[in-house]
Amino acid sequence: MARATGGVIAAVEEGSIGEEIGLEPGDVLLAINGHALRDVIDYRFYGAEEDLVLVVERGGERHTLEVERDYDEDLGLSFTEPVFDGMRLCHNRCPFCFVRQMPRGLRRSLYLRDDDYRYSFLSASYITLTNLTDDDWARIEEQHLSPLYVSIHATDDAVRRALLGKPEAPSILGQLARLGEMGIEVHGQIVVVPGSNDGEVLWRTIEETAALWPVVQTLAVVPVGLTSFHCQGVRLLTQPEAAEIADGVLARVPGLRRRMGKTWLYPSDELLLQAGRPIPEAAFYDDPAQIENGVGLVRGLLDDWEAVRGEAAALETDVRRITLVSGMAIAPVLAGLVADLQERTGVEAVLVPVENGLMGPTVTVSGLLGGEDVIAALCGRDLGDMVCIPRAMLEATGERTLDEVTLADLEARLGVPVYAVGTLSEVLDMLA
Repeated sequence: MARATGGVIAAVEEGSIGEEIGLEPGDVLLAINGHALRDVIDYRFYGAEEDLVLVVERGGERHTLEVERDYDEDLGLSFTEPVFDGMRLCHNRCPFCFVRQMPRGLRRSLYLRDDDYRYSFLSASYITLTNLTDDDWARIEEQHLSPLYVSIHATDDAVRRALLGKPEAPSILGQLARLGEMGIEVHGQIVVVPGSNDGEVLWRTIEETAALWPVVQTLAVVPVGLTSFHCQGVRLLTQPEAAEIADGVLARVPGLRRRMGKTWLYPSDELLLQAGRPIPEAAFYDDPAQIENGVGLVRGLLDDWEAVRGEAAALETDVRRITLVSGMAIAPVLAGLVADLQERTGVEAVLVPVENGLMGPTVTVSGLLGGEDVIAALCGRDLGDMVCIPRAMLEATGERTLDEVTLADLEARLGVPVYAVGTLSEVLDMLA
């Protein structure tokens, strides 16, 4: 790992210890109690003591600050980046790597192929465990970086190495067992690539991973995603293939539930939608760890509407017509909800499923729609009083789409107010 360079402070919480000792945005926190800081994990780990000695750089000069605090008092600092010494980039050559299929001209950060265990711990991003050094393993154990999110894909070593494009990749079962010996828990995923890790390979992978419970706390099965810029011979699942996999996964859940006391094995929403299978009830999604992996989001959407639909008829609003945007995959589910919203509120609600022109029609999730695709789909329509787009289209700050279109841009070009929403209850709030 590169030499620790410290973290650039982005903000200092008002009234915090950081403010009391005079820290400011732009200062660089280099070390705590003699430990050079590589990332926010080090900041939290070494900053947990009551007595702290901070080394801070400001304007090219270094200053040492001594701090006494209670264990429950935070320094109140946030940083411009979660890692201070650079992201660990992925050196695998997965033939289905989604980042390698991105069109040109998008935000630079979208082309970074990370495989950094720190991001896995901090933000539930999936890693393959193929680039860990001895120092990394020691740090994971020392700082108890649990849970980690791991792309398992296949427990057959030859199949997994082919999927990762890395002939020297170590045995995933051995690595998971090693994490278990350290007391580290794992949430796993299998990205299913037809002809590679489906069929008996998939069922064996599930069985052998389940044998590692409770080290592996959950396992999600996700269909491979491909853009129009893909050129490595991998294909999407067909509907019958998706149905066979979804049915096989769901058939194994009762037995696994008896063993683990929870669902443990989760088909992703996208797999169920591709398969044409119903979304399970809320009790099925008894561990939220996989939600950012697209597991249980549709159930949340359905239950959200069920909770508020009784109030919709009493809504008083001056809005006459609204337009709602979605990706193609969720559109059949949303259509029924939007029709119910219209019937109960009296507001004409039009759902416009948008085909992905940015990445190609095979990409059907709402979160990967581009702003220009939305504009192209809506121009020339009677949009009514407002447009609601999926919040998932926007980056974490809620400001821009993948192709750098802002909400202000959308409003200017469509000529109506545009709101980013995550649920239909939020749409009701907009109507009130």
